[in-house]
Amino acid sequence: MASELVAVLIAVSDDRPMVLTLGAGRHLPAGPLEAGHRSLQTGLRLWVERQTGHVLGHVEQLYTFADAPGADAPGADTPGVDAPADRTILISYLALTRIDRDEPGWRDWYAYFPWEDQRAPEGRALVARIAARLADWARQGPPALREPRSQRIALTFGLEGLGWDDELVLQRYELLWEAGMVPESAPPGGAVVPGLGMAGDSRRILATAMARLRAKIRYRPVIFELMPDSFTLLHLQRTVEAVAGQAMHKQNFRRLITQQDLVEETADFAPETRGRPARLFRFRREVIGARRITGSKLPLSPLR
Repeated sequence: MASELVAVLIAVSDDRPMVLTLGAGRHLPAGPLEAGHRSLQTGLRLWVERQTGHVLGHVEQLYTFADAPGADAPGADTPGVDAPADRTILISYLALTRIDRDEPGWRDWYAYFPWEDQRAPEGRALVARIAARLADWARQGPPALREPRSQRIALTFGLEGLGWDDELVLQRYELLWEAGMVPESAPPGGAVVPGLGMAGDSRRILATAMARLRAKIRYRPVIFELMPDSFTLLHLQRTVEAVAGQAMHKQNFRRLITQQDLVEETADFAPETRGRPARLFRFRREVIGARRITGSKLPLSPLR
């Protein structure tokens, strides 16, 4: 059984979270597991930097997936079906980097998961339409499954007063997959919800990376791995909002950032700003080591 490393390489450009893809956007970068590296993470870092030219910041392992030839076909990943002997083990990693501009292969991750962008009314309207279709699917199912399905829909899509949980990216995708409403699982000629499909398990791996990063920014300052060396507080807020897919209260956000001493002012101002010039800030990396010693958390903001 072969093994491959899969990289979910994330950057933010013009307030859009971007993911590096191959094959007209259908694949994530992947390569064979090579002997000689002292760790899988070291191997992935060297391989990605050599292949893409991007220096990686934060890197962490996600999960291990089993992908099979023909995984694009409907039902290829049906639960309970034995895995073929020729499956490839995919060891996935989340890696953060920076890009100055859109480059070939970089795509907005909301092109794959448009319902995950809840910053604007369009995203919330899309969730309402998807929820209505899922409700029909639940009602048309076997009697024993109707109530459990309805409960899953309410939980994963924040219905019935439960509220939207931005970390449930994978659960929402898997529910849509089960309902046959995404290209990877839809029957021939079946209607699918908006969003680009990907080959094999690539979209599932991307959903896992999105959820991990959204969770991570709550208690570790990894968001700064996506920021330039100097930035305005508005730029920082918009980057957090882009990743979380949710709008935030400006004054509350700034108060939380400054109270935690995560940033400090520079002597410079942002060029080409309207009205009052915006001060540039930088991330205080020296804070991290001191706080890790005490074991304290570093929440960026209450996104819920």
